[in-house]
Amino acid sequence: MPVPALDQLWVYLSASPLLHLLVTFVAFMGASYFNRLLGGTPLLHPVVLTVALIIGFLTLTDTDYATYFEGAQFIHFLLGPATVALAIPLYDYRERVWRMLVPILLSCVAGIVTSVTSAVGVAMLMGASRETVLTLAPKSVTSPIAMGIAEKLGGIPSLAAGLVLITGSIGCALGPVIFRLVRVRDPSVQGFTMGVAAHGFGTAYSFSSIGAVAGAFAGLAMGLTGLLTAFILPPLVHLFGL
Repeated sequence: MPVPALDQLWVYLSASPLLHLLVTFVAFMGASYFNRLLGGTPLLHPVVLTVALIIGFLTLTDTDYATYFEGAQFIHFLLGPATVALAIPLYDYRERVWRMLVPILLSCVAGIVTSVTSAVGVAMLMGASRETVLTLAPKSVTSPIAMGIAEKLGGIPSLAAGLVLITGSIGCALGPVIFRLVRVRDPSVQGFTMGVAAHGFGTAYSFSSIGAVAGAFAGLAMGLTGLLTAFILPPLVHLFGL
């Protein structure tokens, strides 16, 4: 059989939504490999590198996001089951969670208030527009929730998603350093802190670099923070006069 020309092969692949699913997988695998070569530094997190690679690909091929999402939607669909699956390791530590319920809830509220007030306060002091400030407010919760909250408050959902990625990367980079400085060694405390401050990035880091206990508590923190932020954030923003 004759070998098809590259341009014909590209025409065939570009007509299939699976092309962009393949592009996403290849970009993530390449980004993960590159990150490992650099010693696993959280400053160049594989997710952030993957986003940059995909943006470059879409720009070079003049592909709009709607076309890309026809293939990427399969990964997007798995986000829900993956999030729910975080409850499985947490189930093993349910008795410990129940005993620590009050400190857990108080820590979540303290983390949310600190995150929102610091981000909003600094942005306002630096003269950011109201729209930008409202977009920054939910930066410490997972992307789908942050985008929904930003949209409801009058922010920019797409920018909120980008800020969530940056927040997660910074949280993974600074978290271990802060743990060493303040001598926090309890994996449940480390994991919970990473989940509150760095959402999904912190949860993935906790599972891979700290352990199952840390990952379970990080998943709990990520879920609680997203839930409570939806209720706490609007009154906080109102206090700032926004």
